[in-house]
Amino acid sequence: MVQLEEVTKVYRGPQGEVRALDGVSLRVAEGEFVAVRGASGSGKSTLLLTLGGMVRPTRGRVTVAGSDVYALSPGERARFRAENIGFVFQLFHLVPYLSVLENVLVPTLAASGRGRASAPELLEGFGLAHRIHHRPAELSIGERQRVAMARALLNRPKLILADEPTGNLDPANATEVMNHLADLHRSGTTIVVVTHEELAARYAQRTVEIREGRIVSRDA
Repeated sequence: MVQLEEVTKVYRGPQGEVRALDGVSLRVAEGEFVAVRGASGSGKSTLLLTLGGMVRPTRGRVTVAGSDVYALSPGERARFRAENIGFVFQLFHLVPYLSVLENVLVPTLAASGRGRASAPELLEGFGLAHRIHHRPAELSIGERQRVAMARALLNRPKLILADEPTGNLDPANATEVMNHLADLHRSGTTIVVVTHEELAARYAQRTVEIREGRIVSRDA
């Protein structure tokens, strides 16, 4: 499902170069649940965004579902992301002036409307049917993360990429989010979670540790 081949990402600024990723190679099989663990600044979020076609590597190749992601044009890559990848972020990235339903429907703008009819049913499955016309500011933190997850799932993506999905949640809500991800995994979805927390890693089949932009250990 996912393959990184000698991927390096270098940021250049007034203070010199920062090597966020340094020759990373990683394979994730279809249907696998992988946790990437590392401290703040280790490169794990850059790794996730590179996997998702959001950050072009300086060197190396990224393949997702058989496509060389960065060989696509920007428009093709945006459509590929919308149709194949669901993102779940720590900070939710909900549009404040849109309703819960409208926020969930945002991915349909880049995916030919696929999944639009299923949005209310999806929100009901996350226990949000009564919140469908509310704005994000009217929701609890846990509810906002569930909206973000519903949005990620709308187009039935082959791959879910989650960046610290429990980082802003209390233990009960964090467990609920991880249980949802575990259910998705059981249904056949490929999941990559980057985290510094033990909870998320406990749900994964395999854990990869990243430090200073390099993978330093993997349990399989």
